[in-house]
Amino acid sequence: MIDHALASQDSYDPNRLLDTLLEKMNLKNDAALSRALEVAPPVISKIRHRRLPVGASLLIRMHEVSNMSIRDLRDLMGDRRTKYRLSDAQGKPKEASNLGE
Repeated sequence: MIDHALASQDSYDPNRLLDTLLEKMNLKNDAALSRALEVAPPVISKIRHRRLPVGASLLIRMHEVSNMSIRDLRDLMGDRRTKYRLSDAQGKPKEASNLGE
């Protein structure tokens, strides 16, 4: 079951991203990639099977270990979004009545 918005995009293919990282970093398999990225092996599996999106912190970690730009990494997985939307609650100042409590 695909339950995140990015996975519903036709161009989204996390396997291309993961395979490119394996090749660029000269790693043999997903277990080696998970060790390099310092994540649990099931995280890579869930990303491959589109049950988990590539989150911002993992994308940054991929950038750090591969020296590839964030834009290149996003392009590899087919993430063509140019804008990101925040929820209504994010970025709003707290109400004055809640500040003094």
